[in-house]
This record gives sequence, C-alpha cells and structure tokens, in this order.
Amino acid sequence: MVNPGPQLRAGASALVRIFSAKPRAGTAAAQQLPALKQDVSASPQPEPLQQEVGLYRRLSLVGCTDGEVANAINEYTMEGKVIKKTELEKCIKDFHKFKRYSHALEVGEWMAHKFILKNKDIRIHLDAVVKVKGIAAAENYFNDLCPSRRVKCTYAALLNCYCTEEMSDKAVDLFSKMVEQNMIDGPLPFNHLMMMYIRLGEPEKVIRLGEEMKKANIQPNTSTCSMLMSGYSLLNDLEGVERVLKEMKAESKKLVNWKTYSHLANIYIKAGDHEKARLALQGLEEMRARERDAYHFMISLYAQMNDRDNVHRVWKSLKSASKVIWNTSYLIMIRSLDNLDDIEGLKECFEEWEKVCSIYDVRLPNTIIRAYLRHDMLEEAESVLQRTLKRSEGPFLYAWEMFMNFYLKRHGVKEAMKIMETATSKAVNTKWKPTRDTIDGFLDCFKLDNDATGAEEFYELMKRMNCVDTHFYESLLRIYAGAGQNLPDVRARVERDGVKISTELQDLIASVSLE
Repeated sequence: MVNPGPQLRAGASALVRIFSAKPRAGTAAAQQLPALKQDVSASPQPEPLQQEVGLYRRLSLVGCTDGEVANAINEYTMEGKVIKKTELEKCIKDFHKFKRYSHALEVGEWMAHKFILKNKDIRIHLDAVVKVKGIAAAENYFNDLCPSRRVKCTYAALLNCYCTEEMSDKAVDLFSKMVEQNMIDGPLPFNHLMMMYIRLGEPEKVIRLGEEMKKANIQPNTSTCSMLMSGYSLLNDLEGVERVLKEMKAESKKLVNWKTYSHLANIYIKAGDHEKARLALQGLEEMRARERDAYHFMISLYAQMNDRDNVHRVWKSLKSASKVIWNTSYLIMIRSLDNLDDIEGLKECFEEWEKVCSIYDVRLPNTIIRAYLRHDMLEEAESVLQRTLKRSEGPFLYAWEMFMNFYLKRHGVKEAMKIMETATSKAVNTKWKPTRDTIDGFLDCFKLDNDATGAEEFYELMKRMNCVDTHFYESLLRIYAGAGQNLPDVRARVERDGVKISTELQDLIASVSLE
C-alpha cells in the first residue's frame, strides 16, 4: 500500500473544510440568487435586484422548474409593464443562443397564449420542443398544427429535428415528401441532411447530396459549402476541399466569409498541414472580421498548433477591438492557454478576469483548478476554490471531483472519500454524478488495499447517487474475493438494486456468497 504524505492529508482536511463552508452573510456568494448555478456566463445578467432590470435579465435569473419562467413573465406584467411580442422573440432568440432551451420553450408557450404566432415562431418553438421534451413531443406538436401552418419552414424544422436526432429513415421520408410537395427551393433541407450524414460518418452521401443540388439548380449557401468541405475532408480528399473553396469564390464572393477560412484551417490542422492552416488563418484575418467568434476561433486554432505567440497576439487584438470582454472570451483564452501548458499566462489571464467580471462563471475557475492539479499545484488550486466560494454559491461538484481524482492518483483514497461524502450530500436536486473513471479510481484503490469495508462504504454513497450497476457490482465483489471475505445474501441484494446479472457477475456472486 502507498500511503499519502502528510501534505496530502493536510490538504484534504483543508478541502473538506472548504467544501463544507457556507457563504458568509454579506458576501457576494450569499447575495447571489440560485440562477448562478446555471452555466449562463455569456448571457447578459442582472445586477443586484434593487436596480431596474429588463425582461430578459429578469428571466435569466429564474430556475428551470416548469412554470417558473411563465410566473416570472406574469409578475412582470402585474408590475404594470407592457410586453411586446418582439421583446419575447428577442428573449427566445437569446435563450437559444446560450442553450437555455427550457427557458426558450416556456417563453414560447406564454407567447402562444397572448399573441398570434408566425410560421417562423412555430419553427423556432419546434426546435425548443425537441431539445427539451424529445422527438415524440416535437412530432405531436407538428401533427397538431392546423394544415395552413404545415408549410415549407415548419416541415424544414421537423426535418431538422429528425436530422439532429440522427433518425435517417424518418428524415429521408420527410425530405421525399417535401420534394413531392415542391417545398424545396433552397439549400436548407439539403444542409440538414448533410449535417446528419456527417454525424453518422457517411461523408459519401454528403457529396452525393451536393451533386443532387447542382442537378436541381439549387444554389448552395455558406453552410452547404462548409459541409461539402467537411465531407471531402472525412474522405481524406484535400483536393476536393480546395475545389469546393474555388467553386465558392467563383460562384459568389458572398459565399466566402471568415467562417469558411476558419473551417478550412481546422481541416488542415486535423490533416497535419500547419503551413496551409496558417495561410487559411491569414485569409481569415485579412477579411477584417470584427466578430468575437472570429477571434475565438483564431485563438483556439492557433492553440491547436501550439503557436503561443499568435494566441497572445490575437487575444490582444480582441481586447483592443472590444469595449467589453465577455466571460466567454476569457474562457476560450484560458482553455487555450491550458492546452498550451502556459501556466503563467493562465494565471495572469484568470486574475485579470477576476478583477473585471460581473458574473462569476464557474467554468473559468474549474479550468484553472484542473490545470493547477495537473501540475501538482495543490495549494494554488485550493486558493482558487476558496476565492470562488466567496463569489458564487455553487455547489462546485465538478471541481470537487477534480480534487477527488487528484488524491486517488496518489492513492489518497481516505482523503478522496471525505470529499465524496460531502459531494454526495450536496448533489441533491442536481444532475451531477461522478464519472465512470472516478468511480473506477475509488474501486481500484480499494482493490489494491483489499479493503472490503471501505468499498462497502463507497457502495452506500454510490447507491445514493444511483450509480450502482453490473460493472460496479463486478468490481465490488472482486474486492471481497480478493480480501477473502464473504457477503451474505448478495444475490438478493443485487436483485433489489435492480442490477442485471451478467455471466461474470454470476460467478463472482457464487465465489463470495454464503449460500
């Protein structure tokens, strides 16, 4: 057995104190509302509630429980405020942008009761339905539409649902129906199918769809061309990729934008051709793209090529071109510096963000903590966690799991167990569960020590988290067998836990059973 050193044990004790601590009254964390548990850093958020806030900012603070968003809108109107349909449409658009689909769905449902929806509203709402309630609910919503609403754009929205869910048979059937009803006069339906086939790993069908578009004299758009480029790249045909770009330039200059060059650079990087990737990125910069996303892609792509100088250069350009630097920009820069193992740059960028941020996005400290722990900088990681606790409510379950794995890799299973006990007690009403690697890390330590008692305590914690399955039981019983211990009524217990008994588990049950 490898014993963790005194520094490791002392660190664990400090961490448990940190994890158990509650925000002090009057601190920023104590003043934050529960919505800060959401990952919404990039979206505009309200200042303290005593200030007047708009509808979107008000709704951004609301949790994801059914009806909360609608109640917040009703309260807003009861305060005498008039809500225009355009304001609701903007809220829906922004919630989609930041992937808060439950919020978008509820706003759409409220809007449907108060205003007459346009076909584009139905199209957008269908996208929220499938993301929140699933494909069956989306189909029901579409089928319940009156015939006058089942038009080109709503059919295309349902097609997108099928393609997103990778339901190729239903997607092709619906596409064929749209062809029969003369609903396809643009590239969008083709784009949906192309994206699906790229996800399914069938790039040859992407190329075939491009050929069908040419035969039907349907003009491609930028997205079409990008997916054709992806199709050729998946076939390892870089000449085909370059041919698509050449055709785009010949067709219309409007087809080529900074996203085209960003996509091209990514293809070259994956192919290992950094020289051509740099030329593509130069083409991107020459277009004088001022969008934040253009800078974000350049930073990430240069980081993939281990080009630290250009990462820092583009970051400086982004800061000088923007009046406000969003959390998202800092997150992309910090992740890029992490990929470059630039610890000093990482620390400097994070401390700069802490000084200017208005909303404390826990993804940033999580990235820093992971980087510090990877470099065995335990004290620095603890310091970041302590500062985070003062500025946000948490719970910081993913950060805690990183500390667990730090200890497990050093065989500090007792220290990791203390953190897991705290984490499982805080994880109520959250989606967090420890990863398979984390669970296996605990079980491997118990197996190495022949520690059936510790494994049993861990089992109780994992049962609380609904993380006990066939694989878990197989590992647990191997620990008992290795320790030479029996487990009474093990078969009944496995059955009570609703675990499927595999052939291997059947043999292990026999080896440790007293029956």
